[in-house]
Amino acid sequence: MRYNSIYITANSEEEARKIGRALVEERLAACVNMFPIQSVYRWKGDIEEGPEVAMLVKTKADLAERVIARVKELHSNQVPCIVAFPIEKGYEEYLKWVEESTK
Repeated sequence: MRYNSIYITANSEEEARKIGRALVEERLAACVNMFPIQSVYRWKGDIEEGPEVAMLVKTKADLAERVIARVKELHSNQVPCIVAFPIEKGYEEYLKWVEESTK
């Protein structure tokens, strides 16, 4: 079995919680970590700066496309940050838990 960590940024803690809870309730993710960050980015030609909430989603690789689609449905940004990374290695019991916690 292959696994992914998916990095997402949200505009607020409320939005991150809504997305994270939906992903776990729908068994698209085993766990979603959320932590506050400060971001600097270019948007429509301007440099923007401000607080966001970063999310780290743990899931199976074959669910990554469904996670991306669901986050796009729930996210308030026109172009949300959603980036999947393969998990190359991990503690076997933890990865087994990810497997059992997702569809």
